[in-house]
Amino acid sequence: MSPISSKLLLFLIIPFVFLSKEANKRHPFHVSTTEITHNAKNKSLEITCRIFTDDFENVLSKQFKTKTDLYAKNKEKEMNALIESYIETNLKFTVDGKAAKYNYLGFENDHEATNVYLEIGNVPVFKTLTVYNGVLYDLFDDQMNILHVEKSGKRKSTKTSFPEKKMSVAF
Repeated sequence: MSPISSKLLLFLIIPFVFLSKEANKRHPFHVSTTEITHNAKNKSLEITCRIFTDDFENVLSKQFKTKTDLYAKNKEKEMNALIESYIETNLKFTVDGKAAKYNYLGFENDHEATNVYLEIGNVPVFKTLTVYNGVLYDLFDDQMNILHVEKSGKRKSTKTSFPEKKMSVAF
């Protein structure tokens, strides 16, 4: 499949995967997306990871051997700690070949998905961004992770499938 056809397919499938009411009952795709926007004014990378909530709860329960409930407001502090630890282990960033540390900002639920918010500061400009994404690889061997990066109005996308973790975009 050509790269253009592949990208078109991803843009057509993803909204249905996340918005379908049937997806909550039995989503046939194991997919997460990571959206990164370069904020030139704040000199930062604003990151949103979107993960199916049921899958995310399952992997957190499995890894940390505890009951999870990402919808329970009274467990929000505990869930934040689990999510931050999981993301720290399974998501790494390099900007222009240098490891980049991010700040974990929190999470929120959006229909059947959980959005995890991160930010990498002190990025006035960049040419290449590499993401090592193993989110949900410890749960599914058919997991696909998609990356969308926006910089100066230009958007680039790529994907990986289990067991590959490395994704890069260059501007």
